[in-house]
Amino acid sequence: MEPKASLYPIRIPKMKFSFQNIEKSFSDLRVIDDFSREIDHGELVALVGPSGCGKSTLLHMAAGLERPSGGSLLADGKAIRGPNPERTLMFQENALYPWLTLEQNVALALEFQRSNKRRARELAREWLAKVQLSGFEEYFPQQVSGGMRQRAALARAFISRPKALLLDEPFGALDALTRMTLQDALRELIREAAPTVLLVTHDVDEALFLADRILVFSQRPAVVLKEFNLAHHEKTHDLSEFAPMRREILGLLGIRAEADTAAAQADPDSVSYTTEEVAA
Repeated sequence: MEPKASLYPIRIPKMKFSFQNIEKSFSDLRVIDDFSREIDHGELVALVGPSGCGKSTLLHMAAGLERPSGGSLLADGKAIRGPNPERTLMFQENALYPWLTLEQNVALALEFQRSNKRRARELAREWLAKVQLSGFEEYFPQQVSGGMRQRAALARAFISRPKALLLDEPFGALDALTRMTLQDALRELIREAAPTVLLVTHDVDEALFLADRILVFSQRPAVVLKEFNLAHHEKTHDLSEFAPMRREILGLLGIRAEADTAAAQADPDSVSYTTEEVAA
């Protein structure tokens, strides 16, 4: 049997962000200090840094939920003045409505935009299939696992065809194995739909696996300590070729990764890394 054609072409127009001399303060608390970067069309850029350094604040600015105290933030050359469905924000919590089925939750993203309800349900089933949730359309969130709920949240994020996807530690609450499975699912969706993506994460391995670029931030007020470019690298969850980069990123974050030298000499494949805080 021929596979059913997609109800619409999946590829999505991309968005370019321009952060120009961004500063942000909350009362007397200075959070971000003179941040400037271009996030190009279709790029996936990971923001990594200590808790409370301002990463999520930058993401919320891109979503239109916060405004900079200084500087300007443009999306496709236009100032961001508020939320827009072209820029979808996804949090660590899946935020599914417990009284709606998975299909209804996913379709709701289109219904909020006044799409035809029947068509929204058809598209919801298609997107649930893309995240391996066929057969679970009529289940309620509390009837499925945390990983499955987050898959449904991914489907809901993509169904409205945003130009930009803003991810705030989307898999932070999941166990390691489920997190890697969801990272695979996310990467496939991104490759197919190709939105511009900003990812906030504390997981250095997640950043290495998913990102085209990684920006490592300092303690508050946030400044970029270093940028790492990983574009054009074909990656798997075996990130051993990125071990030196991983150690450098951890070092910038105040974590030292040390290899057991004797073990490395005896059997290079058996090297394990331990992390400990670097004394200030």
